[in-house]
Amino acid sequence: MRIHIQNPPDDPLFAFDHAQWDAAVARNPDIGQGHDVSIAQDAEGFAAAAPDMEVLIAWTSQARKLFPCEAPKLKIISFTSAGVDRLAPFEWVPPGVSVLNNSGVHGDKAGEYALMAVLMLGNLMPRFATKQREQVWDGSRASVLKGRDVVVVGTGTLGGAAAEQLGRLGMRVTGVSFSGRQHPACARTLPVSGIDAVLPETQFLVLTAPLTEASRNLLSRERIAMLPKQAGVVNIGRGPLIDQEALCDALDAERIAGAVLDVFAEEPVPPGHRLWTTRNLIMTPHMSSDDPGTYNPRTLDIFFANLRALRDGKPMPNRVDPQRGY
Repeated sequence: MRIHIQNPPDDPLFAFDHAQWDAAVARNPDIGQGHDVSIAQDAEGFAAAAPDMEVLIAWTSQARKLFPCEAPKLKIISFTSAGVDRLAPFEWVPPGVSVLNNSGVHGDKAGEYALMAVLMLGNLMPRFATKQREQVWDGSRASVLKGRDVVVVGTGTLGGAAAEQLGRLGMRVTGVSFSGRQHPACARTLPVSGIDAVLPETQFLVLTAPLTEASRNLLSRERIAMLPKQAGVVNIGRGPLIDQEALCDALDAERIAGAVLDVFAEEPVPPGHRLWTTRNLIMTPHMSSDDPGTYNPRTLDIFFANLRALRDGKPMPNRVDPQRGY
């Protein structure tokens, strides 16, 4: 196949090169050999590749810049992001072209981050960080996590990895998903329609779901009010899953215990935004799930797994359903 990789012009940390491609081919010789591959990071390189390319590998941030274009042979666009919410609606996709996401690339790193975040909340680190800024010696004490309740919203790659890590600590893990299908790492899995019933008993709430119209504002002001005072919130999914203002209000009023957020309604968070000074909140700059050492190799392995499925007459596992949005 004629495959073109379009690197972003401003992100060398995650740029692909031919050495990475060759290494991926060596790991996947049954499906990786024999392709004609080009790599570019500028408009001229894309324009040269477009007339003949059958597959495009690109970043979601580039889609609006690259399309529409004259690419009559294009069959597959494989994006390097697991979340493709910024691409919706999908009317821009040329007819007959399959769109793939990169679901599966983030699992190991996301699981470790979720574990770290819950450990931080369990040990009152957001509270202590606030007290440190206030120069207050706080005498609060924390309990072990074993036997405590955690709810993981979204049981895909990110949520599944989080549930596995937290389950190893002996926590009681409840999964929440739109399908409601049981996940092996969860003691129970509920449909989203059942979330209101579990929020009042939730000690830790971990959000990992993709952003769709159905999941937007999932943790609304009304649902934040259902959480107990000792609850902690983690978000590694998408910022708009949460009513951000309502969460800041609850944290500042100490109606909930703390939060660790890696994603936000606007990124980067603007200088002067109230998030920077919200009490009992720890922020990280959307880095929870990206490992520079493994991201590109894993991305190419996932891409080859989809080509393998296509070759074998099976559904491509990462094909995006435009109606669901992921």
